[in-house]
Amino acid sequence: MDMDQFDNALRPIDGGGVTSPAGFRAAALPAGIRPGSTASDLAILLVDEAAPVSAVFTKSAFDAAPVRVSRANLAAGDGTARAVVMNGVSANAATGEQGLACARETVEIAAQILGCETAQVLVASAGAIGEPLDIEPFDTTLPALIDAASPDGGPLIAQALAVPGARPRECAISYASKTLAYAGCTFTVGGLCMGEGPFALLTTDAPVCARTLGRIFEEVVGRTFAKVLVDPDRAVSGVSLMLASGAAGADAPEIAPGTEEAEELAYVVGQVAETLARQVAADGAGASKLLTVRVAGAVSDEDADAAARAVGTSSLVRAQVAGRVCEAGAVLAALGRSGAAFDQESAAVSMMGIPVCEAGVALPVDAAEAARRFEAGEIEIAIDLGAGEASTTVWGSDLTAAYVEQAARR
Repeated sequence: MDMDQFDNALRPIDGGGVTSPAGFRAAALPAGIRPGSTASDLAILLVDEAAPVSAVFTKSAFDAAPVRVSRANLAAGDGTARAVVMNGVSANAATGEQGLACARETVEIAAQILGCETAQVLVASAGAIGEPLDIEPFDTTLPALIDAASPDGGPLIAQALAVPGARPRECAISYASKTLAYAGCTFTVGGLCMGEGPFALLTTDAPVCARTLGRIFEEVVGRTFAKVLVDPDRAVSGVSLMLASGAAGADAPEIAPGTEEAEELAYVVGQVAETLARQVAADGAGASKLLTVRVAGAVSDEDADAAARAVGTSSLVRAQVAGRVCEAGAVLAALGRSGAAFDQESAAVSMMGIPVCEAGVALPVDAAEAARRFEAGEIEIAIDLGAGEASTTVWGSDLTAAYVEQAARR
């Protein structure tokens, strides 16, 4: 398949999100979860008929109650879902039995209203850790929330789940399949993110079987949401979900693994996920710059990841980006402790396209040119370890005084 030609034919949807694909409805209402606020703080995504779902959960040993409940529901069910109930006020983590009870009761209430199995209802949350949730706002609001769900509700839940002061994180792309089996079919992939874990929710109306969906989504998560380095200490509620309604291809066969149709879908899912991942990183607490770290020439994928994460999470590197310092020292120090195998004489580093290290030797930098390039909203550090063929990209943010101020208010 000519992916460049296919990419040129993609159609991003202005203002699109999780309800841009056919077969999905959503709503958000004020439930009083955030004390003293009249803003919408409880949201739901519904699929018209039980849909295949794929999930990738946080690996944190201190996973939040909604993560534990949703994981258990998927393990107990048939791999389909009807609803996802979300709040962006409390992570419902470190809340003990009270937190688990609230998550389980939320599932039971929604399932009873929808007339579906409890295993087909998932819950997700983001926000403060250690703040218990009371079931009363969920019990009171869920009936009206489900009744209010509509195909136009995607932007409402994106807004309700947005970090205070940040723009909603949502995206949708449509594409016309170029394969003979799906000639004339147009499919859409939509998504949103909340929190810094992050929680990601993607949808599609493509007729994809559960096996194909799982393969595609797990691979995409591994190279997008799993590469977001912003505030990993918020990852207790991290979960990525994707549901496939099949509503745009009701008369078409299911997309099978290893086919050109699966390749098309995987590409678009990757585009949506990368857009959302970059939004999460750019909106990191106190961030003024999106920090992109690209590593090439590593011995293995593991080494590429280790090197990129060492640089992208370095407090000194991030602080120097905030302070508009363009030099190799902090980057080289982070690479040196990363555990990645390479010879320093083979390493090369550039910042914003400016070479700062060649063959392991730091280079002088034109300060005026560096200052001009620091005006960009995205700062890229490109590294070539000169040791192999593996590569990766991670996304983070700079480290500013505003981060400390925001952390003090949490």
